[in-house]
Amino acid sequence: MSKKRRPALTIDQFTDLADAIMGEIPGKFLRGLNGGVNIAETARKDGEYFIMGEYILDDILGSTIMIYYGSFVRLLGGSGREAWEEELRETILHELRHHVEIMAGVDYLSEEERAELERERNRRTGD
Repeated sequence: MSKKRRPALTIDQFTDLADAIMGEIPGKFLRGLNGGVNIAETARKDGEYFIMGEYILDDILGSTIMIYYGSFVRLLGGSGREAWEEELRETILHELRHHVEIMAGVDYLSEEERAELERERNRRTGD
């Protein structure tokens, strides 16, 4: 029986790291992000894919970035701290790009994501 390794970061360490990463980002890119960055302890899936983070724009609640610690646990497992930090930084910057693009009146990143998912589906089905 294999022993499951503990995650490299606890939820508290993960949250502290997210705060540190956010502290490195110039304030002008955070304007209008009134819901801030929130860490959910759960994992989130869309079909067969784990969602690491998402940008949420709500007419009433405003703009929020959600980061799913549980998805990091599922995908990174016992990987080292460096891998966790790299993935968290990439996820935060990715979701922040959604925010900045929406503020600029464009949504290129969502278009790129849809195209990438389509390529992946085609690759899997052999089309």
